[in-house]
Amino acid sequence: NNKSEEVCLMNAEVCSVEWKFINMSEQEEDLILRMYRLVGDRWEIIAGRVPGRKAVEIERYWIMRKNTHIFLPSSKP
Repeated sequence: NNKSEEVCLMNAEVCSVEWKFINMSEQEEDLILRMYRLVGDRWEIIAGRVPGRKAVEIERYWIMRKNTHIFLPSSKP
């Protein structure tokens, strides 16, 4: 798939064809989205707010969600 190859080239330091899907709770997804809106792709800062998660894990999760169009923001008020 050319798109996935392109994404790998753009994100080579964290890219792997053999990544396993990273499961996050709804609360973690919401927090990651809110933090991303505040600080952008500063994964270390975001990871500091998500207990038990490493920066590289959150970055991989973000890339996987963003590139598969699965990441949907919460529709909570």
